[in-house]
Amino acid sequence: MTAPEIKVSAVGKSDLGRTRDHNEDTFLVADLATNTVSFESSLTDHDISTRGVLFLVADGMGGAAAGELASEMAANLIFDHLTKSWAAEDDPTPERFTFRLREAVELANDQIYAYARQHPEVRGMGTTATVAGVLGQHLYLAQVGDSRGYLVRDGVAVQLTKDQSLTQRLVDAGEMTEEEAEQSERRNIILQALGPDARIRVDLTFQALRRGDTLVICSDGLSGQVRREEIGQIVQETPDLNGLCDRLIELANGRGGPDNITAVVARFTGAGLPVADSEGEPAYRVYPTDDPRVTPVSTPAVIPPIAPAALERSGSPATMAGVVVGILLLLFLLFTILKR
Repeated sequence: MTAPEIKVSAVGKSDLGRTRDHNEDTFLVADLATNTVSFESSLTDHDISTRGVLFLVADGMGGAAAGELASEMAANLIFDHLTKSWAAEDDPTPERFTFRLREAVELANDQIYAYARQHPEVRGMGTTATVAGVLGQHLYLAQVGDSRGYLVRDGVAVQLTKDQSLTQRLVDAGEMTEEEAEQSERRNIILQALGPDARIRVDLTFQALRRGDTLVICSDGLSGQVRREEIGQIVQETPDLNGLCDRLIELANGRGGPDNITAVVARFTGAGLPVADSEGEPAYRVYPTDDPRVTPVSTPAVIPPIAPAALERSGSPATMAGVVVGILLLLFLLFTILKR
């Protein structure tokens, strides 16, 4: 007997926003069974086979064309590596899938970092990456930076990723509330990106899927303007995925559109998915592994090296003042943690 089908319909869209003169965001939707990829704003339908599907949003930084180059390189490198390494796996288990997913992100960082060192005109370029892979009944997310992944179930949106940002670190340490973080002038300071530093630590999480779930992954041009509760409501009200992407982008633009806005939305259906989640409600869940590289970067006691060019999420390297303030705030946080 064949296994019951699991289906996904997905679309991605990217918008310049109201203040930028070029778009540094990149997205993709890929079928890992056929090794086909789409960078276009068109609806695609997939059967989730034993090889799965892949979604990605990358938000570049670095000024001029460097950010655009970094995000495009990340998308291509991650997809290319998975098409070779994952396709060659004889035993397509979740353990091997997550290993290959993390490996692809790490190798993308290696190559972007090496390229920037060889080309001084783009030195310091970088990009966030939120990479979502679906295999069987589970969603796996590899996260670097502050682009986000949400799961919407019954009109309620839950953030499945944690921003690798200064404000999120302060929230985790109890030094700032989520409401204060949303209003902070330092909310664009991130602690990691692909490219600026030779080493990264990928935050790897997972979530059991239920029939009717909708995944939204987006750049901070969307999440910075549209609240989580609003995303859940709009998903509930908009069954058409093209219309859903349009509504999310229009709302962000209606609030000023200060950054590029990118979203990939995917809806999961099929008899192969349960109608109830036996593993509990959606939440941020670290994927269980003994590999030290996947220790969550948002754990307050772990502060990775900071790449100064990646601190400001404004599309260009941080000013010296921004770097100094960010470092001072991190030192204050570390002192507070050690004092406890």
